[in-house]
Amino acid sequence: MVQEWTDGRLDDLSAKVDYGFEQVDKRFEKVDERFVKVEAEIRDLRLEMKDEFKAVRTEIGDVRKEIHGVQRTLVFGFITMSGAIVSSFIAVCALIATKL
Repeated sequence: MVQEWTDGRLDDLSAKVDYGFEQVDKRFEKVDERFVKVEAEIRDLRLEMKDEFKAVRTEIGDVRKEIHGVQRTLVFGFITMSGAIVSSFIAVCALIATKL
């Protein structure tokens, strides 16, 4: 069924199209507002993460220092114990040599 496109019908179509685009513009304004909110939240989250990562790095640095101190203590303890064992061995050898 073919109908003629009169000026009145074209004007009606134009009004409907204009109304539809106005509705789309309103919806995009809401979307833009949501993007602004999301960008602000992301910015806040990045700042929070930056602070937390800095705190973690500081704690890791402190732990490394503690581990280095424990490692140094273990090495000195090993050297001391080795010296004590060698000294004891020499003392036992000397005792045996004097008893023979």
